Amino acid sequence: GRPSGPGSLIVGWIMGIVVTAIDVAFQVYTWLLIIRVLLSWVPSLNNPYHPVVRFINESTEPFLGLFRRFIPPAGVVDFSPLIAILILQLIRQFVVGILWRIL
Repeated sequence: GRPSGPGSLIVGWIMGIVVTAIDVAFQVYTWLLIIRVLLSWVPSLNNPYHPVVRFINESTEPFLGLFRRFIPPAGVVDFSPLIAILILQLIRQFVVGILWRIL
């Protein structure tokens, strides 16, 4: 069985915080992807020299680039962000689910 006592309670509590932080990181990254898509629809806000826009583009491009290699745009519509978000959510569910089971 699992060890018990105050030490294991603290370790469990800390691990719960770590798993929650990982889950939140996945959620934040998903929102960065969504914001990037929304910015692409409003060219007047999508200034690549603005520090926030640059941060969003630089932090999401490596992940989106993986999907753009295999999913070409359909006319003017780029489906790679949608597929990237779906895959990210599947990875999140898998990783967070396994981590919670380990606890």
